[in-house]
Amino acid sequence: MCDDCSCTATGEVSEEHMLEHLEGVLEEYRGKPGALIPVLQTAQTMFGYLPDKALRRIAAALNKPFSEVAGVVGFYSFFSTVPRGKYLVRVCLGTACYVRGGKQVLDAVKKNLGIDVGETTPDRLFSIGVGRCFGACGLAPVIMVNDEVHQRVKPARINELLNGYRSKEHADGEAKK
Repeated sequence: MCDDCSCTATGEVSEEHMLEHLEGVLEEYRGKPGALIPVLQTAQTMFGYLPDKALRRIAAALNKPFSEVAGVVGFYSFFSTVPRGKYLVRVCLGTACYVRGGKQVLDAVKKNLGIDVGETTPDRLFSIGVGRCFGACGLAPVIMVNDEVHQRVKPARINELLNGYRSKEHADGEAKK
């Protein structure tokens, strides 16, 4: 446990502590026009997703109906109300990527991770999403892992690509010990 916060025994910050921190963010934005999206972005960065408790606090603090806040979250694909993995693997299914094997790449990612689009692995390491165009059509098929673009991806190389992130996670975990 930390001396100055309510961290769990594993070193993770508790949801209650994050909700307290969210109150400070809300105080900063209260009464400002156009505050909803920046507050939602900040909250999602803090929690890793947008839990119901946070959405209700945001709605109350910004004097907006919960339905409006939930509607904004549902409209923008950037926002998520379910926990996402550390690595968001998004496969492009735009025309060029689709024609050049994007669907087969997506199938390989799903098979490798054992989850479907919109789901997160039990260890919260990976989530799968799709995109319609990443602006790299000449390099199709393309996937993005967080902000990192991988081009000319072959289904047979998905295991190798994802293992790179698994190895990175393992190395980061060893470095923390």
